[in-house]
Amino acid sequence: MQKIYFTVTNDLTYDQRMIRICSTLVKDGYNVCLVGRKRPGSEALKNRSFQQKRLKCIFNKGKMFYIEYNIRLFFFLLFRQFDAVCSIDLDSILAGYYSSKLKRKICIYDAHEFFTELPEVVERPKVKRTWEWIGKKTVPKLKYCYTVCESLKKVFKDQYNVDFSVIRNVPLQQDKNITPLPFHPPYILLYQGVLNDGRGLEEMIEAIQHLEDVEFWLVGEGDNSEKLRNLSKALNLTDKVKFLGYAQPDQLLEVTKRAHIGINLLQNKGLNYYYSLANKFFDYIQAQKPSLNMNFPEYSNIISEFPVGLLLEDLSTESIVVAIEKFTKSSEFYTQIQKNCVRAREEFIWEKEELKLLEFYNRIFEKK
Repeated sequence: MQKIYFTVTNDLTYDQRMIRICSTLVKDGYNVCLVGRKRPGSEALKNRSFQQKRLKCIFNKGKMFYIEYNIRLFFFLLFRQFDAVCSIDLDSILAGYYSSKLKRKICIYDAHEFFTELPEVVERPKVKRTWEWIGKKTVPKLKYCYTVCESLKKVFKDQYNVDFSVIRNVPLQQDKNITPLPFHPPYILLYQGVLNDGRGLEEMIEAIQHLEDVEFWLVGEGDNSEKLRNLSKALNLTDKVKFLGYAQPDQLLEVTKRAHIGINLLQNKGLNYYYSLANKFFDYIQAQKPSLNMNFPEYSNIISEFPVGLLLEDLSTESIVVAIEKFTKSSEFYTQIQKNCVRAREEFIWEKEELKLLEFYNRIFEKK
């Protein structure tokens, strides 16, 4: 039974993507451990089919965190038996690459993000150069890599001259017998994910001022949590903008069922956002929720085939208001988009995507 360590820098609690990946591999007979970090406020981990380990750090942000975490992770891996380490994104790859090299084991790279093009990296040239250096020192030397969409596959081929497989970040298929919400106000607009810079959340809150009969619910927390709450108060929108905090996957599903429209907006701050294909986009489809997205390549490609939402050219208040009102002012249009979601939800499910994941790992270990 092959032993694989997956390494991330989050605290594991809300990482639905890694929960799906690890669960699938365990089901296929792999011995899997997911390693992350323990934050001061981390919740107790739920029992899973795979092993989980959190490393406690002195530093919790900034360059000292990344240095400390990779050192701790390196020594953790060095004294463990394994057949492969899968590093998720560049922020844990140094530990995975060098521990596997010393032990003559396999290092796999899972590029969930275009890490060197994250907004918080792009806007800091020295930081960007550091991560680019880390990528160039490690990724071109790896044989097994995968990412979440075709756009990033092409970008990484150009950047590292390495072939990446594509395994999309899609949800498990949900109950097909979802009862559609009554089409009447208040219309609930839902954003799920981190409350960070560049997610179009400030623009969305400002647009709420000009929308009648709507509420905007935000599920998650992040670097901009306080800033967004203060903006909501300053605009006297506390009755229309609801901050629901973190939610476990099962809780998030229940909240999503109560919403009418999914929000997936991004500023074009770096190529990571431009080439993104967020899991929330697919979560909205599974829940039969029409969504509002940016006119970026991956969303445009899917919506051209499966019209499950609208595309925005920019994040101006006028553009957001016009798009939301196109949903709320026409029950016929909204219902048609819902029907399109019903068709798309059969295509974008983990039950199909996990076959690609298993093919990828079985090829590494020559499993039949």
